[in-house]
Amino acid sequence: MSGHGFHVHGPHDHAVEHAAHSADKFSGNIAVTTAILATVGALFGYQGGATQNEAALYKNNAAIDKTQAANSWNYYQAKSNKQNLAELAMTLPNVDPEKYKAEVARYRSEKEDIKKDAEKWEASSAEWNKKSDAALHQHHQWALATTAEQIAISLAAITLLTHRRWLLYTAYAVAGAGIALGLFAALHIDPIGALTGSGVAALPH
Repeated sequence: MSGHGFHVHGPHDHAVEHAAHSADKFSGNIAVTTAILATVGALFGYQGGATQNEAALYKNNAAIDKTQAANSWNYYQAKSNKQNLAELAMTLPNVDPEKYKAEVARYRSEKEDIKKDAEKWEASSAEWNKKSDAALHQHHQWALATTAEQIAISLAAITLLTHRRWLLYTAYAVAGAGIALGLFAALHIDPIGALTGSGVAALPH
């Protein structure tokens, strides 16, 4: 009833207004949640890309050092061949064995230095490969964390359409799992390896 500037709301009007207000609040919460998840997912995605680039760089360094090691071993083999020829020459008639004996000693000394150099390059290559594997594993963790946040955003969008609160709680759970994976990646921890004992629990930095 209305008159003389007064308007009286019935019970149905109050119920409709309350429902509209609740719906707006619910939608607003989902919008804020989606924005936060998108930001977190973008950060995880950036970290995933950075670790992937690191893995590629480390693998490239490993290949360079492996090539250096191969070159050193080839040089070592060349010195070995010269040493063998000098040793053979010592047994020939009408030659000065002392001359070739000195050459054999020189080649043997040079080979030791070349061998140490080759082993140094091989060790360096192995270390770069180890770092590359760790960075790649960390990249996979960041990728899983990013995927979880994307799934949570999709669930939040479906929640906005269906107004099913259990979907929103599911989105929170998936987002929480993604954040946990991101924390593990940031701390260089492999939770699967720690639980199963099949991998390293702490990844190299």
